Amino acid sequence: MTTNGPRRILIAVALASCVSAAQAQSSVTLYGIIDEGLNFTTNANGQHQYALQSGVTNGSRWGLRGTEDLGGGLKAIFVLESGFDINNGKLGQGGLLFGRQAYVGLGNPYGTVTLGRQYDPNADLVGPFAASNQWAGNIGAHPADVDNLNNANRTNNSIKFKSATFKGVSLEAAYSLGGVAGDPTRNQIWSVAAAYSNGPAALAVGYLNVRNPNLSFFGNATTGTPSATTANTNYPIFSGFLSAHTYQAASAGGSYAFGPATAGVTYSNIAFNGLGDTSSGPNPNGYRGDVHFNNVEGNFRIFATPYLLIGVAYDYTKGSSVSGAAGVNDGATYHQAMAGVDYFLSKRTDVYLLGIYQKASGTDSRNRTAVASITNQSPSDNDRQAVVRVGLRHRF
Repeated sequence: MTTNGPRRILIAVALASCVSAAQAQSSVTLYGIIDEGLNFTTNANGQHQYALQSGVTNGSRWGLRGTEDLGGGLKAIFVLESGFDINNGKLGQGGLLFGRQAYVGLGNPYGTVTLGRQYDPNADLVGPFAASNQWAGNIGAHPADVDNLNNANRTNNSIKFKSATFKGVSLEAAYSLGGVAGDPTRNQIWSVAAAYSNGPAALAVGYLNVRNPNLSFFGNATTGTPSATTANTNYPIFSGFLSAHTYQAASAGGSYAFGPATAGVTYSNIAFNGLGDTSSGPNPNGYRGDVHFNNVEGNFRIFATPYLLIGVAYDYTKGSSVSGAAGVNDGATYHQAMAGVDYFLSKRTDVYLLGIYQKASGTDSRNRTAVASITNQSPSDNDRQAVVRVGLRHRF
């Protein structure tokens, strides 16, 4: 008894120390955002519309983020993130349980390598310079989020490297395996990006390349199998170009802060190359060759007080001409003006007001007279559309 008593006490203390150490070196965090608001749309398929809409300034979501210290500077990390619609409780991203993000990986002081469903590096590093990712939300994304800077689409089956920041420089690269036996390039996606920040100035450049985009990119938010006979987006801006063999986006962004204000700019060149590949998507207008979009955005935001953010932005999108069965489609042009006011009630809760106006001209991808089509809204039946939104956002 005398000998075993102290031994048992020592063992108990040692076990308790191990448990405490494990708890200190590992963590799992539950987090989320609930974003809800009332939209007034001037023309949704020809009608004025009042509607509650969830997840505009930020997509409504909940997630789990975890890390474990493996020693020697090495750690294991994971993220599981699920989108949802607060108005009906349905899952977002086509009903996927963890449709926003789902990945696991390893990290050290030099960077991380992760595997799973993830954002592409172009969106990660260039996207933050766009107003849509600052205060304008997805209704302020570039038309149809054609350059994916607002993260409308994720990459499945991806391996991603993200460096630590060294002297203001950070790098990212990702490769998504198509998984098609006998054809390693089918459905593949790859992307690279770099960013630099020094005091008030920041810059980023990125590139995204997607094979068979109608299936691998625009069609991957589904619990089923996307079909090449179906256009996996309804936006008239580019839904007619989904027979493209390859989609690519080259983007750049920059900003400069002076006091409480920041001015920013983005540029992107988007291409749908190799039109007419019906193994990728439908081609009802018999398009062939390539079609390009050029997009430029200028934005400005200022904290008028520590609790009040005011933002304005203008975006210009121009589509190139393209040859089809009925002749040459001369392309469409979209002008979009945006303004917003965001008041922070606390660090976690804010109320906001957004206004978006879009004007279209020319001929869209369906080979019809272009109509206004604000992202995440039903298209207009004419060349103009406006949305006004009053919203509430809470983070936890």
